[in-house]
Amino acid sequence: MNPNPNKGYLDTAIYAAKVASDHIIKSSKRKIKTFKDKTDLLTDTDLASEELITNIIKNKYPDHNILAEESGLIDRHSSEYTWIIDPLDGTTNFVHNYPSYAVSIALIQKNEPIVGVVIEMPLMNIYYATINSAAYCNNKIIECSNTDKLILSLLVTGFSYNHNENWNLNIEYFKKFTDITQGVRRLGSAAIDLCHTAIGHVDGFWEFDLKPWDVAAGILIAKRAGANISKLNGDKYSIYDDEILVTNGLIHQDMIKVFKELK
Repeated sequence: MNPNPNKGYLDTAIYAAKVASDHIIKSSKRKIKTFKDKTDLLTDTDLASEELITNIIKNKYPDHNILAEESGLIDRHSSEYTWIIDPLDGTTNFVHNYPSYAVSIALIQKNEPIVGVVIEMPLMNIYYATINSAAYCNNKIIECSNTDKLILSLLVTGFSYNHNENWNLNIEYFKKFTDITQGVRRLGSAAIDLCHTAIGHVDGFWEFDLKPWDVAAGILIAKRAGANISKLNGDKYSIYDDEILVTNGLIHQDMIKVFKELK
């Protein structure tokens, strides 16, 4: 009996992520072409990375659906499996050579992530998990932190390019948590934020206005590392929701209380 029935899917995801990350690292050494607008960037590297990943998946699992950030949904209709791909999470960091960007690949079955792989660049840390395995970084099991008080915690968040009502609200959350914790960081890659929560570098993460490709792989890795995942008010979270709270579990209710007080 196979102890991990999702290993074949995991091997494909790791291979595709490695191929894409190798291309991204090579691309970082040359002049980068940017598209979209002045703040929400898209590069030719994003597009090439996505093509590399989707071609690998199409060849291996031609009947599966694919949802990718730049090319959208390839819907096979009859399949209950969908690969969710962020070919370059943290594009702005990549363009500025700031060392915090990632490839993120997840496989979901009936809207539930069952495989997740994130490669953190340029460190080349490979985070991964399946729904029936532990969470790993570079083949070593990882777990969330054991920090049990907000005043002792380090948090991380992010801000969307759309300066809407959620953006303004998150500024208030940022200020409050900066006052009652040991700090709040903003790295610019949700996939990495989730993995840093999983490995215990930070104790909690929250953000608004994320998309499935930003979180699908990372939330599985965090969950298998022992994290609690919910909406900011504590309600059940789906990868299609526009807000997320992920913690080590020990400070989860304390953070929910702050969100409710400030909203």
